[in-house]
Amino acid sequence: MRAYERLLQYAKVYTTSDPESGTHPSTGRQFDLARLLVEEMKGMGIEDAAVDEHCYVYGTIPATPGCEGRPALGLIAHMDTAPDASGENVRPILHQNYDGKDVTLPGTGAVMKVEAFPFLASMKGETLITTDGTTLLGADDKAGIAEILTAAEAVITQGLPHGKLCIAFTPDEEIGEGASLFDLERFGADFAYTVDGGDVGGIEYENFNAASATVTVRGLSVHTGSAKDTMINASNVAMEFHLALPMMARPETTEGRQGFYHLCQMYGDVNQAKLGYILRDHDAARLEYKKDELLQIAAWLNGRYGPGTVTVELKDGYRNMLEKIKPHFHLVETARTAIHMAGLEPEEIPVRGGTDGAVLSWKGLPCPNLGTGGFNFHGVLECTTVERMDKATEVVLNIIGLYAQER
Repeated sequence: MRAYERLLQYAKVYTTSDPESGTHPSTGRQFDLARLLVEEMKGMGIEDAAVDEHCYVYGTIPATPGCEGRPALGLIAHMDTAPDASGENVRPILHQNYDGKDVTLPGTGAVMKVEAFPFLASMKGETLITTDGTTLLGADDKAGIAEILTAAEAVITQGLPHGKLCIAFTPDEEIGEGASLFDLERFGADFAYTVDGGDVGGIEYENFNAASATVTVRGLSVHTGSAKDTMINASNVAMEFHLALPMMARPETTEGRQGFYHLCQMYGDVNQAKLGYILRDHDAARLEYKKDELLQIAAWLNGRYGPGTVTVELKDGYRNMLEKIKPHFHLVETARTAIHMAGLEPEEIPVRGGTDGAVLSWKGLPCPNLGTGGFNFHGVLECTTVERMDKATEVVLNIIGLYAQER
């Protein structure tokens, strides 16, 4: 079975996660795909395949004779789809011999324009996979699952040499909880790759450091007729706080390795207002500067309006995986070689976000990220191609083969 055929099957299983549920997994429906994958893995000979109570799927393929001393290689993808767009009743469409021009999605009439998405022109002649426009596709990251299992099936059926292979599929990656209850000991890998990136040939091993901030402003409400020099309007003070931050350090004004302050939410009245921020920077020291900047603005406003008017609660999130990948840079070098073997050029771009691999790397499992061949994730214009999924599978197989060799 080819990878795209698996994707078409998995895409129809509703697995959207829920950031508000507070449960693990966040939605019980993710078990539907987990159980399907366990049965599929057992059917191809992965005898220990199982899903745990938190919806993590694990399975191992023992090393072939002579490769028992090779490193245990892990391959990871996630089962949930993003809550940004509907993942229910997905209807994938194959556009055979795609002409490289604008694509109209029949369910809504939405148009994927080459002008807006120049990568479409490079797909001319390939078999483009989209939805009908009413849902996302779920290639993020069911394409990764499909590519891992297609590679695993090839390894088993063709008797390809390999060290121990450790496979895992996680829930809730899209809400930042995919690595939260990951059982590293049960997984059993020395190092791993997540297969959860964009176009095939991509290698990601650098991501943002992350923090969040909740700013609370306490005001003083008095009658507007006698408010002069007495009223403290919490909403106005909150706006002063936000305007004290640099306009050119917002997500919409930054790119590459440039960090930002992102105002996610803002609400309040005269008595109290709240601001919710996420802070991001590839450089850990610059992230600390951003955190200090918030505290300094709060101190300045408290000097103006009185102690306790503004408080800032800071919380650290994930960290840049680069620091943990550097001592194991063979992972990047091997991926580069595997991509070249597939006839492609590696593309190495810092991630303007976080990954399960970043969290796992800091937990002790070095874990860069590989491209799947997908585009436009998290929305109804999501797409991939049959050929790029085949190439992504080839890259995974090449990596497996390279780690089977004496080094």
